[in-house]
Amino acid sequence: MTSTFSAPRAETITVGHSDQARDIAILARPAATTVPNAPALLWLGGYRSDMSGTKAMEMDALAAEKGLAAIRFDYSGHGASGGDFRKGTISRWLEEALAVVDHAAPPSLVLVGSSMGGWIALRLAQELARRGTGPRLAGMVLIAPAPDFTIDLIEPNLSTAERLSLTERGYFEEPSEYSPEPNIFTRALIEDGRANRVLTGIIETGCPVHILQGMADPDVPYAHALKLMEFLPADDIVLTLVRDGDHRLSRPEDIARMKTAILSMVDADATPDL
Repeated sequence: MTSTFSAPRAETITVGHSDQARDIAILARPAATTVPNAPALLWLGGYRSDMSGTKAMEMDALAAEKGLAAIRFDYSGHGASGGDFRKGTISRWLEEALAVVDHAAPPSLVLVGSSMGGWIALRLAQELARRGTGPRLAGMVLIAPAPDFTIDLIEPNLSTAERLSLTERGYFEEPSEYSPEPNIFTRALIEDGRANRVLTGIIETGCPVHILQGMADPDVPYAHALKLMEFLPADDIVLTLVRDGDHRLSRPEDIARMKTAILSMVDADATPDL
């Protein structure tokens, strides 16, 4: 394969209309590969993370090294994108992910979703299948995936004060281990999460799935990854549990696992059927 380490192309698209319009920042790396029809890599970040994070940058570096197309973007209210973070919901951020895919129009994709991005990846697969148009999914790599986290991980653990804050103010705050600013969870996010549940029946991804999950993750317990497996086709899924792995899974050894999982999807997709 040839490779290029030039900077990815910065683009902006507008999603939504009127007072719902927001500008979404994209970094797109064109393919420079001799392998025909190699899938592009699409980064789907987590709650309050952005496309300049360690794992997103490492995915892009892998694409540059291997000559693959790579697409990163920030959800509205995140990073370089416009829009009000407090208006963010799974439906809103899914709409933006679909718009980015439509704009880039790759023939096939490997989705790389981290934390909440794993939920967006699963919903994106469902929406692409429902539409019957768009790229073919060659695979998914889900890192500490948090599908249905508002329903399964937040709502059951709300304190009386947090429930009161949701009722009276429409949101509640909690300290963040990753930022000096508190995490903000809105009533709209939680209510919309119920409409986007995926852990309710078999999830037809139409592609192989590799889950990377830390067993020392304080935010998304590894039991959640085991629960997700129950809803995915058994012959298409690999689960890697990292005994001392945290939620970020950004150590060098974790990054190596992520890259290996991504390349396994790319290589399998590029290998002709015998």
